[in-house]
Amino acid sequence: MKLAILSCSPRCYSTRRLREAAEQRGQKVKVLDTVKFAIDLEEGEPDLYFRQKRLSHYDAVLPRIGASITYFGTAVVRQFEQMDIWCANSSAGIGNSRDKLRSLQILSRHHIGIPQTTFVRDKKDVLPAIERVGGAPVIIKLLEGTQGIGVLLAESVKSAEAIVELLQSQKQNVLIQKFVAESKGRDIRAFVVGDQVVASMRRVAQGQEFRSNVHRGGLTEPITLDERYRETAVRAAQIMGLRVAGVDLLEGSDGPQVVEVNSSPGLEGIEGCTQLDVAGAIIDYIAAQVDFPEIDLRQRLTVSRGYGVAEIHVPAGSEYVGKSIRDSGLRERDINVLTLYRGTTVIPNPRSQRVLEPGDRLLCFGKLELMRDLIPARVRRTRRPAIQELPDLPVADEVHREHVDPTAVPERAR
Repeated sequence: MKLAILSCSPRCYSTRRLREAAEQRGQKVKVLDTVKFAIDLEEGEPDLYFRQKRLSHYDAVLPRIGASITYFGTAVVRQFEQMDIWCANSSAGIGNSRDKLRSLQILSRHHIGIPQTTFVRDKKDVLPAIERVGGAPVIIKLLEGTQGIGVLLAESVKSAEAIVELLQSQKQNVLIQKFVAESKGRDIRAFVVGDQVVASMRRVAQGQEFRSNVHRGGLTEPITLDERYRETAVRAAQIMGLRVAGVDLLEGSDGPQVVEVNSSPGLEGIEGCTQLDVAGAIIDYIAAQVDFPEIDLRQRLTVSRGYGVAEIHVPAGSEYVGKSIRDSGLRERDINVLTLYRGTTVIPNPRSQRVLEPGDRLLCFGKLELMRDLIPARVRRTRRPAIQELPDLPVADEVHREHVDPTAVPERAR
């Protein structure tokens, strides 16, 4: 297997560990600086250049997209997808996970436990919104933020109203979220690879700090999650379109509450805490997917329990053309349509009465065995001879940093 790790920082712990794990397993691996790509587009032949040279072939890509380059980074991952190269995390999944509101909107439809949350813009809606989530104390979050930055605790309604008003005056979009009192100062990081939680830890805030992030001084302890928490973490990652993810959960009185799904979870905190080889688990999983490509035809996810997410095409002449999603019989076959792609239009959670047209692509969740016959065979493009990309620059020449959550590794199947 030839693996590309997309990272702006080859020196950071996570990137180094992933590269070491791949090399230890005899895999060919290169760390490619995400911002050094150029995306070339022409009819029928999407292509990529790296450091002004045409990119050679890779079997798989592991994106480590920092928050500061989300737009360009997801565009690069999307180009790899257009070139039919297997990506550990989809571009859509990375984009969805970076937007706190969008990720909660997606999870809320799928019966995943989340803290009650509201998003308002009008000043008159702030007080009713606070009341709807249970009143003060209340959590206020910026839509974009990592490592606990942009997360505030308002002890009273008056202070919550003042904070929201101040942030909105600065053109900031904020979420108002229920404060889960029984979980104050602690949360769980579950590291998901494929359909398994390969490592998990509890993070506990210190002193008066309510944020448990290690960057905020939080302490960690290894834990073994029960089935309900493991299932919630895996399902949350799958629904977001991520095969490798750090899922943060609160321990609510009524069960696990997902607060965030991280598409570029750091390895240092969880490997140090659990003493598990999470990097090795990721590389083993990727190698398994590349070794069995017939299972992964255009799949976004793979789960050994028989369920996963796959992209189904509706070609001209298909039995589904002219039928609504409801009348297509997909639901009766335990196949749920998550997203409909029609030309350049993306329709998330399409209504059941929407009529299917030739050329539609359906991102579906269901039993892989039932979906397998509906997935088109992969056609590998014949590419012009590639000029080998330049070798990695010395570490000293790298100036970009990867912005990932470092809190977010099993012995190789320990």
